[in-house]
Amino acid sequence: MSTTAPNLNELLRQRVSKWTSRRIQNLAVEIDGSRVILRGQAKSFHIKQLAQRGAQEVLPNAKLENAIVVE
Repeated sequence: MSTTAPNLNELLRQRVSKWTSRRIQNLAVEIDGSRVILRGQAKSFHIKQLAQRGAQEVLPNAKLENAIVVE
């Protein structure tokens, strides 16, 4: 069974939310080929890093762009 893009997108969103305890505002996950882009706002750099770790847990070999803004 293959994972479709919408399912993968939702899995990434769930995992990032879990790792950050839902502390990313306006979380958006974009999948563009082999690249994953994380967008949203965080209160600290630590939360931004946790979001990245959550995404890496799902796709450890993907090119990851962490575009989350720390406010």
